[in-house]
Amino acid sequence: MPAKRKVSAPKRSAERCDAPADAADEFPKSRGIDVPSDPEESDLEDEDAVDSDFDAALREMAADQGFDSDDSETFAAEIDADADEGEGPEDADDDENEEGSDIHSSDIDGASSDDSLDGEADSEEADSDGDEGEESPLVRTASRSTDGQQTAVGDDGGDDKLGSELLDGEGMERLTIEDFGRDITAWKEYRKTLPQIDPGYASDSSTEEPANTIGNVPIEWYADYPHIGYDIDGKRIMRPATSDELDKFLANMDDPDVFRTARDETNQQDIKLSEEEIDIIRRIQGGLVPDAEFNQYEDTVEWFTSQTMKTSLSGAQPHKRGFVPSKWEHKRMMKIVRAIRQGRITRSAPKDTAPKYYDLWADSDRSAEAGGATTGGRRQRLAAPKQALPSHEESYHPPAEYLPTEEEKRKWLAADPDYRQRNFLPQDFGSLRTVPGYDRFVQERFQRCLDLYLAPRMRKKTTQLDAEELMPKLPDPRDLRPFPSTESLVYEGHTGRVRSISVDPTGLWLLSGSDDGTVRLWELVTGRCAQVWNLKETVYRVAWCPNAEVCVFAAAAGSRVVLVIPPELCDDQKRLVSEELVRAGFGRTGGGDDDGDDDSLPVSWDMPTSAEQAAGVQVSISMHRTAKSVAWHRRGDYMATLTSEEGGSAVLIHQVSKHKSQRPFRRLKGAVQHVKFHPTRPWLLVTTQRYVRIYNLMQQALVKTLQPGVKWISSVDVHPQGDNVILGSYDKKLSWFDLDLSVKPYRSIRYHTQAIRQVQFSSRFPLFATASDDGTIQVYHGMVYEDLNQNPLIVPLKILRGHEIRNSLGVLDCLFHPIQPWLLSSGADGTIRLWT
Repeated sequence: MPAKRKVSAPKRSAERCDAPADAADEFPKSRGIDVPSDPEESDLEDEDAVDSDFDAALREMAADQGFDSDDSETFAAEIDADADEGEGPEDADDDENEEGSDIHSSDIDGASSDDSLDGEADSEEADSDGDEGEESPLVRTASRSTDGQQTAVGDDGGDDKLGSELLDGEGMERLTIEDFGRDITAWKEYRKTLPQIDPGYASDSSTEEPANTIGNVPIEWYADYPHIGYDIDGKRIMRPATSDELDKFLANMDDPDVFRTARDETNQQDIKLSEEEIDIIRRIQGGLVPDAEFNQYEDTVEWFTSQTMKTSLSGAQPHKRGFVPSKWEHKRMMKIVRAIRQGRITRSAPKDTAPKYYDLWADSDRSAEAGGATTGGRRQRLAAPKQALPSHEESYHPPAEYLPTEEEKRKWLAADPDYRQRNFLPQDFGSLRTVPGYDRFVQERFQRCLDLYLAPRMRKKTTQLDAEELMPKLPDPRDLRPFPSTESLVYEGHTGRVRSISVDPTGLWLLSGSDDGTVRLWELVTGRCAQVWNLKETVYRVAWCPNAEVCVFAAAAGSRVVLVIPPELCDDQKRLVSEELVRAGFGRTGGGDDDGDDDSLPVSWDMPTSAEQAAGVQVSISMHRTAKSVAWHRRGDYMATLTSEEGGSAVLIHQVSKHKSQRPFRRLKGAVQHVKFHPTRPWLLVTTQRYVRIYNLMQQALVKTLQPGVKWISSVDVHPQGDNVILGSYDKKLSWFDLDLSVKPYRSIRYHTQAIRQVQFSSRFPLFATASDDGTIQVYHGMVYEDLNQNPLIVPLKILRGHEIRNSLGVLDCLFHPIQPWLLSSGADGTIRLWT
C-alpha cells in the first residue's frame, strides 16, 4: 500500500476563526459565496450561538443524506461528545504545537488519530482490490492549510488533485459525508469552513429598510446640522467625519479602487461597486440591455398559432337543413312584405334637424364660397402643410459630393443657428446599424406641433408669375444711343495724380490740375498740350468760367485761388472783356458798398508777380487755409470756394468784378465736403459728411435737407433742369433725389465695388456717370420727363475700364463734354482719357 503523504502544517493562530480566511483562497468566488472578511469582531457569545445552530443543521443534513435514526443519533451523540470534551481545532493545534511533530493534514481538521486513518486506508485498499475496473473511491479525508497552502486530500497525487477540485467547487457542487468516508469530525470541520452568506451591500438589498429614513429629502437641508437624518428608531444619524479636498486627493491617489467607488449622498459614505454593478453601468452607457443574461434576439414563441386550420372541428356529416331553405323564414318574410304593401309598416318620420347652435358667420362663409374657401355653408378643412421629402443629404450613406468639407463645417459651426441653411451636417455611416438617434427629433416635432396648433392658416389666391415679369421693362441700351463706350484718346504728361479736369464752354480746350503742382491746357481733339502753368503746389480744383463771353478759369492750388486768362485762346475783344472783369476790383476804393465783414475775413485779393502776369495770371486770392474746391455761378461773376478751415469761414463766396468776399454762414454743422450752385435757382448746396443742405441765398434761409442715409458723401451734382440731384458716397452708393418728391432718395444704386469719387450729369444729353476707386466709370441713362406724374427712367448703359489703380485710388474725376456725348476722366495713374 502506498505510503500516506503528509504535510507540515504551519503554526496556527490561537483563534479558531482564522480558518475561514484561508477558505476564501481554497473556495473560489465562482461558487457565489462571499467569505467573511473579519470574523474576529464577533464575541464569544455569538460564536456559541453559531455553534449550536450549526450542530442542529448537521443533524438535519445527516438525516437528509440517508442516515437512519440510529446513525443519526450516533452522529448527534458524537457531535455532542466533541462539544462536551472541548476538543476542537484550537485544542488540537495547541497539542500539536507543544509536541512539535509532523502531523497529517487530516489531523488539522479534527481527525481522530493516525491509526484510524491507517485503518481507513486499509479498507480503501481492500475495496479497490475487490472492485476491479472501477474508479478510485472518493476521498475519505480533507484538510486545508491555514496560511494559504494548497489543500491536500486523499493519499496519493491523483486523490490530492481530485480533493482540490472538490474543495474548490470545480468538480462537484457540494461535498457530502460520503466523500469523507463517514468521518464525522472531518466533515464537521469542512462544513465550518464553508462561507456564510453576507447580507451586506453585495447581496440583494431591495427589501431592506434604508439606514437613513429621511426619504426623498435633499441632503442639503441637513448641511447646517451635525446629523444627516434619522434611523428607523428615530435616533439621529451623526454626520461622519469629512476631510478637506487635499486629503481626499491624497487618499484617492493611494486608493486603487477610487474609480469604482460611488458616493451615497443620503448616508454620506463611499460605496465600492461590485463587478456586476460596474458591468451593468457599462452596458447602460453602451446602449445595451442591462441584464447580461438577457437574450434580446430570442426566437419568438407563438402562443397563438398563425396557421389556419384546414380541417373542421368535427367529422360528422352536415345536416340536410343546411341545404334546404327554411319554410318558417319564408313565412316570416312574406308576412313582413304583406304588411309593407298594406301600409301597416311605414318608414320612420325624419328627425328634426334644427341646429342646436348657430353659426354667426354663416353669411360671410356663403359669400366666400365662390373663392373655394367654404362649401355648403361649412368651412373647408385646411390640411396641414406637408413636410419636404428627404434629400440625398439626409441619407446615412450620401454620395461624396454631398459631404461638407472642413471649411464648410467651420463656416456652418460659426454661423448663427437661425441663419443656417440646414440644421444638420451630412454624415457618412458605414451601415444603418451604426446610425445614432437623431438628437433634435423631439425638438423638431415640438416645433412642428406649435406651427400646426398656433400658426393660423388661411387659403389665399395666388397667381403664377414668371420671374421675367417681375423685372422692370427697360429699353435696350442700343436704343438709347448716343453714349460714350470707347476709349478714343489718352492725354499723358502729368507726373502725379490728376485730381481735376474742366472743359471750356466752347468744348475745344481742356484744363487739368495735378499733384505735381502744374495746370496743363490741352487741345481736346488732338491731345496736344498747349500750355503749362507751374503753381508749385498741389492743384486740387480747376474750373472754367461758364460765361462764354469771357475766357477765364480758376485754379485752387495750396492756400490760394488764382484767376488766369490764357493769352493764346482768345482774341483781342474777348481778352479785353475778360481783363475788365477780373481787374475791375483793383481800382475800387473800400467802404462804399462793403458791409464791414471784409476786414474780419481771412481773404486778400493780391496782384500776381510779373512772371505770373506774363503767363496770364491776373488775380491771386490768398486764404489762411488750403483751398479744396472752386465752383462758379452760372452767370460767371460769383464763385464759391471751400477751405479746410472749420466753422463758418470754410465756405466763402467771392464776387470777381468787385474783388469782394463774404461769409454766408457764421456757423455750420459738420465738416463741409462740397459746395455747388444750383443751375436755375438762387440756391447753394452745401454737402456735409451725411447730409446735403440747400440754402436760398436771396432769402437767406434753409430750403431743405437731403438725407441719403450714407456714411460719407464724396460728391454731388444737380440735373440741368434743377429738379433732381445725384450724389455719390465713399460707401459705394449712388443716390438719386427728386427735390419735388421727398428728402429721401428716390432710388439707391450700388454697382461699384469701391468708393465713388465723382458723379456728373451731362448738360445736353440724358446721361450721367460715376467714377470710382475700382478703376471703372459707369455710364447711365437718366431721362427726366416734363410730366411730373412720370418717374425718371434710370438705365445702366456701359462700364468703362482703362485707368490703373495706384495706391488704392482709381478714377478721381469725370466730366461730360458740353456739346458732344463724350466723357473725359482723370485718374491716379496720371492720365486723362477721352471716351466717345
